[in-house]
Amino acid sequence: MSNPSDLMEIKETAIADKIAAAQSLLDGFDHTPRLAKAKDVEPAAGKSAGIPGRRRFRSTTPGLVTQSTAKAEGVNLIARVEDTSPDDALMSPVQAGVLHALRRALATSLTVVDQYADATGLSALMKDNLQGKLSGGKSAEFIEGLAASSVIALHVFANMASFLLSTLHETGELSVDVGDVEEVLTDNPQLALTGALWELDQDLAVFANSEDTLIPTVTAFLEQLMDKAAMRASNLPRLDAFTSVAYRVEEDDFEIRGFEAASRARSTKLTMTFKKPHEVVGNHIAKYQSMKLSKMLMAYDFERKLNPFADLGGFIFTFMGDGMPGTGKTTLIQMMAGLINDYCNNADYPFRYANLSTDSIDSYQGKSAQNAKAFVKTIIDPGVIGFGTIDDIDQLAGKRGDRQSSAGQLEITAVLMESFAGANTVVRGNCTFGMFSNYPENVDDALRQRAAARFLVDGPKSREDYIDILHLLMGKNHDIPVGDHELFEAQVIQKAVQASYDSYARPKEEGLVAVFDAIQKSTGKLDTIAKLGTYLKAIQEADPRFTGRAIKNITDAVKVRAMDFELPDEWMENTDLFLTKDYDTKRAMIADLSTEITVDMVIQEINRYADSEFRYADKSDEIAIENMVRDYGRQEEAKRRYLGGKG
Repeated sequence: MSNPSDLMEIKETAIADKIAAAQSLLDGFDHTPRLAKAKDVEPAAGKSAGIPGRRRFRSTTPGLVTQSTAKAEGVNLIARVEDTSPDDALMSPVQAGVLHALRRALATSLTVVDQYADATGLSALMKDNLQGKLSGGKSAEFIEGLAASSVIALHVFANMASFLLSTLHETGELSVDVGDVEEVLTDNPQLALTGALWELDQDLAVFANSEDTLIPTVTAFLEQLMDKAAMRASNLPRLDAFTSVAYRVEEDDFEIRGFEAASRARSTKLTMTFKKPHEVVGNHIAKYQSMKLSKMLMAYDFERKLNPFADLGGFIFTFMGDGMPGTGKTTLIQMMAGLINDYCNNADYPFRYANLSTDSIDSYQGKSAQNAKAFVKTIIDPGVIGFGTIDDIDQLAGKRGDRQSSAGQLEITAVLMESFAGANTVVRGNCTFGMFSNYPENVDDALRQRAAARFLVDGPKSREDYIDILHLLMGKNHDIPVGDHELFEAQVIQKAVQASYDSYARPKEEGLVAVFDAIQKSTGKLDTIAKLGTYLKAIQEADPRFTGRAIKNITDAVKVRAMDFELPDEWMENTDLFLTKDYDTKRAMIADLSTEITVDMVIQEINRYADSEFRYADKSDEIAIENMVRDYGRQEEAKRRYLGGKG
């Protein structure tokens, strides 16, 4: 995690030195495709006079470029961009903006590559190679360095160009599917960039048939190129010198952080109907946790790109809300989104909300995964406060081993598992993901366990809850007296939540109750780490799916309880009191409010989490048994009819 003070500034003078080289790449060159198959497209005609003739690129690293018998193809991106409006003799502002963004990104990419080469000694090896002095022992290091600098060049170019173009085109206005980028070469940075620009030229010829489709086509290509470059980088050595340093281009407000994609900090416009906390009846723990989490997000520090809650422990990155239909899951989403939206508006923070729906499942291979990746990428952007929901996740994400799960559903499962708790997952504390389901037992076990917190959305429970919800939903167009009841007194959150927590001093699910009673009988009161660990092991013996990840989720939940306080409302209303303070001050203020972890907290959180797993397992097993019984009955009836028909 880099601080602003740790950012290495890329000087404007260094970028300016590369503008001529970047311009030459746009003016024209010849390229022989090596990995991609050329499309049947016409050469770009262009309409501006004085465009230089194309040049055949020749590598400055002899012996590394495998020559191909394929025909060299001319590339002139300036002419190709101008062709998107052939009836206009002058270049439009949009076309000029695209070319300027590409040139600026190319110049920056070449600058970063030079800095990488200087830092790693690659520059000296390149000089020795040109002079024929490269020793055999350095050959492998030289080739690996060129491959590393090639993927750096591609990613920085695609990342910055996409970032710059985001000011000219609103995401979602129009989308273009250009398919996979194939001409990704790693012989050297110059060849890597010419290969990418050749393929961009091909895509523009096919997909950008008007100025309206110009930026969407370029943006789609750049996103694919970023993904492919990052994927190649994951298998290459010698990249530490690049990934361990964060760069900044001050004039463009652009930061380079390894192979992360940068994006503009823009909010999404929400059109949903927001709900106030008092309009969520029942669901006390779920409502309380949602209200806390909404304020936790606001502690995020945009300069440090880290939330003190994520640093101290107790931040909820993923949670699962489950309950029967009609118990209030949608209302909970509306309440939480509304709270975050209002807080962000007051603090002038960009806020993004997105829901991954069943529309994301696509029959085209790989498209479902792309949709899921785009959803995650939108929310985790470190330049915004993000809230992502996956409603009816049991329908959206497939269960591995279930023959009824489609390929698209399984793709979404894989993406969510990697995004929520993968090797490259970074929890900054600027966003949270909520998974909601009426049938959590149908969610893949490994994916469900990636939900660190569990919110049982069980709706109204008491007599007082039902009176409150009836009054709320009746509206104001009546004069029926309330009667002997204090409206919403039962919804006083702190009082209701404490009662809900206390109820988990003993588990609720029958299978877990038996384990709990047996352990207490053998060990006595659960008042030491050893006894609590014995209880956890007994749960694992009763349910093998209760693994180390479950223990992590429980300890995370306990840390949340240690932060069992809401940030004061006045901190949200008056930004000077908290939100605008520096990171260290905010961290200290939060630490002062934290409480000590108690044995009761640990027992309650073990029981809450284990209860949910036993509840899911019991439902899953019962459904499987019912389905088998139904299948056997069908087989017997089919046999009876078949034999009866033969007679």
